[in-house]
Amino acid sequence: MRVAAGMIFAGAVSLLASSAAWSQALPTKGAAAAPQAAPAAAPAPAPPPAPVSTRPPCNNPNALGIGRTVEIDTTGGPGFGFEHFKELDFLRDKEVVLTFDDGPWPVNTPAVLKTLAEECTTGIFFPIGKHATYYPEILKQVAAAGHSIGSHTWSHAALVNKKLTEQQRKDEIEKGFSAVKWALGKAPAPFFRFPALQHPPEMVTYLGTRNIAIFSCDLDSFDFKASKAQNIVDNVMRKVEKNGKGIILMHDFQKHTAEALPELLKKLKAGGYKVVAMRAKAPIQTIAQYDEDIVKDLKLPTVSSRPVSSVVQTISE
Repeated sequence: MRVAAGMIFAGAVSLLASSAAWSQALPTKGAAAAPQAAPAAAPAPAPPPAPVSTRPPCNNPNALGIGRTVEIDTTGGPGFGFEHFKELDFLRDKEVVLTFDDGPWPVNTPAVLKTLAEECTTGIFFPIGKHATYYPEILKQVAAAGHSIGSHTWSHAALVNKKLTEQQRKDEIEKGFSAVKWALGKAPAPFFRFPALQHPPEMVTYLGTRNIAIFSCDLDSFDFKASKAQNIVDNVMRKVEKNGKGIILMHDFQKHTAEALPELLKKLKAGGYKVVAMRAKAPIQTIAQYDEDIVKDLKLPTVSSRPVSSVVQTISE
């Protein structure tokens, strides 16, 4: 069940004109002391920084494109998405925001990126921290293509789980951001989405103190339930036509989502919808202790710590 947030922090959204253009929750660490200076960790093979985004000119005259770009001041932890937050209604009629959870993941995330590039448009990606450490090179592709990147916890733990202490919930949030930072080689946007959109009021409050924007959605594609790609297209279009606009929740982790995206974007274009890009005014300030924990936890890979798909991939048949 989704839990409505108990507190919502005000935030400012300044609009800028643009050119036309998931994993089951793993055991978390016990309660940690307040962040403090720690002994220097041994050097770890951190991936090189993501290249600077160089979005190429759009060569598709019929592309969906980007209608406008907005800059988000995340001070106080503003919330977006009518499913839980109704104060900051900044989208105009026929405007949508494309969002993707649970990546990065082989095949599916690159396929999503390819479609977005072909349509000269953009989205917000909410990667799982553990997945970011599995596939940093894929997450860097997301950044290089100019998409906004936030976080979706370290292990996709349900933060409403009463078995988790408050500190363990904070660990999931902070370690997730630090893992994404490690994978990218630079800090991501202070954009966060709760797993299953379950918002514990205490964590909403915590994110406010950390100046992290919270993303719910206006319409859920339910792509994780879809038996085929066409179900996703039909579901999203039915909801967006009813609402007239909205933040769309999808998952680049899901195969059917990658398959559905080309047709979905064409239908959005045909329906007169325009994509809004959301950029953060400033990157997140991660906590040094969690940055160091990520480095210390990165050990030589074993079959017990990596999924088979990250070790063995079919390249031809």
